[in-house]
Amino acid sequence: MPDRDAALETIQRELTAFARRARHKAAQLHPELSLVTYSMLDLVKERGSCRGADLAAHFMLDKSTVSRQVGALERLGLLGRKADPDDQRGQLLHLTDAGEQLLADAYEQRRRAFTDRFTSWGDEDLGRFAAYLVRYGESE
Repeated sequence: MPDRDAALETIQRELTAFARRARHKAAQLHPELSLVTYSMLDLVKERGSCRGADLAAHFMLDKSTVSRQVGALERLGLLGRKADPDDQRGQLLHLTDAGEQLLADAYEQRRRAFTDRFTSWGDEDLGRFAAYLVRYGESE
């Protein structure tokens, strides 16, 4: 059991460091955006559009917190709103052209960083690591 405990401790330490680096990288991409706001933009892009309540539920955040984040993204010109065709009382959030471009730039920067980081890894190791990450993500 000591090896398992040591492995779990290493995983915790490394994932915490990974999250710290991700927050730092997010701040470098745009000084007014956090990792959470980038994640919100990514989810809106993935879904095409969504409600603020959908963001709150997905990220397990209070609606007022999401409302502040969405307001900041709107002021930066990265998110817009449109009437929900299924419920005229509701509004759907969508990426603006500036939001699309910001995410495209961020994706390219991340892609280059990952390419550089994994240069010395063989295809088999890289494939195994990718599969482990998927397995970890699906286990929640």
